[in-house]
Amino acid sequence: MRAYDARTSRLAVVLFSFLFFFFVLSSAYSEEKPSNSTLTSDSTYQMNCAKCHGKTAEGRHFGGPSLVSEKVSSSSPDDLRNIIANGKGRMPKYSGKLSAEDINRLILEIKAANIKQ
Repeated sequence: MRAYDARTSRLAVVLFSFLFFFFVLSSAYSEEKPSNSTLTSDSTYQMNCAKCHGKTAEGRHFGGPSLVSEKVSSSSPDDLRNIIANGKGRMPKYSGKLSAEDINRLILEIKAANIKQ
């Protein structure tokens, strides 16, 4: 009878530990990300960028990469301007489609969305 009680209590401890870590990890991953609402609400972004980079700028599978990432955060404004204006890889160039002001505004919004909060 005692072996059964010991196994039951060990099982309860293991189950409790699993549930505790599950809830801790799920709450850690559900924390809100930095806001990129200025970028994603921009009509220029919506018309030209969202179809590839996603409505939330977090990228799309088989589409454009996330614009709220470490790689983009470490890119200089000149690098971003060059990529937007001249294209890179599968990204088309937008120099004839967007004004310099539109490109500059997008760069500022992309940089603002990447600021760690």
